[in-house]
Order: sequence, then C-alpha cells, then structure tokens
Amino acid sequence: MPRRRTSIKKSRSDEKKHLRNIRVTQHLKKTLKKFQALMAAKNANEAKDFLKKVFSELDKAAKKKIIHPNTASRKKSRLARRLAKTG
Repeated sequence: MPRRRTSIKKSRSDEKKHLRNIRVTQHLKKTLKKFQALMAAKNANEAKDFLKKVFSELDKAAKKKIIHPNTASRKKSRLARRLAKTG
C-alpha cells in the first residue's frame, strides 16, 4: 500500500483508468464478435453497415491509447478485406 499522498491519489486514478480500459475493451470485443456473426450468417449488407461502427470503436480505443494505433489499423484492414472477399 502506498504511503505518500500523491501515490495514493495516483493509485486511485490508475484504478479508474483500469476500469475504463476494461469496459472499452469488452465493448470492442462484443462489437467484433457481432460483426463476425454477421459475416458467418452471410449478411453482407448488414455487415457493411455495421463495419462503420466497428471502425469507430477501434478508432476510439486507439485514440484513448487502450489499444495501439497500429493494432487498430491492422484490424480495420483485415476486417475490410474479409468483407470485400465475401461481398
């Protein structure tokens, strides 16, 4: 347990950031799984519309430094290629 007042404050803010990061990553995973389900069900039109939301979620997570920007870019590229291949 930290002893200094600044360390105590830092650990409190770190906990808040940690909870936010978990919430965002879980939401991102849920969105990606929903997109995967649309692709598996061969709903190309719905998947195309939903892809915009997936891109938005990835960009938000990268902007908040929850995932690396290159990771977001790579995932967006792969998802777009996968959609183009099916549709």
